[in-house]
Amino acid sequence: MNKEEPRMSATDAVTADEDITDRWSAVRDLPPSAKLVAKVLDYNDTLTQSELAEETLLPPRTVRYALSRLEEEDVVDSRFSFADARKRLYTLSV
Repeated sequence: MNKEEPRMSATDAVTADEDITDRWSAVRDLPPSAKLVAKVLDYNDTLTQSELAEETLLPPRTVRYALSRLEEEDVVDSRFSFADARKRLYTLSV
């Protein structure tokens, strides 16, 4: 016997699409590097700037610029690392 999975109605699908659209609307007009950094943060809860540079394969300077643009749009939150106060931890706020 196969159990049927709950089906999504057309209204639910439209609402889900609108939520995704609204979530990324602040990022839409940003440079590609900022979009990439935001997407990597979407997949990883919290990363440092150097970890973001490793994950995105972008130069550290480009990651700094992307993070500053994301912070201007209130897309990214940052806090100091308890393990190493010289580092900041970045998370996606949208």
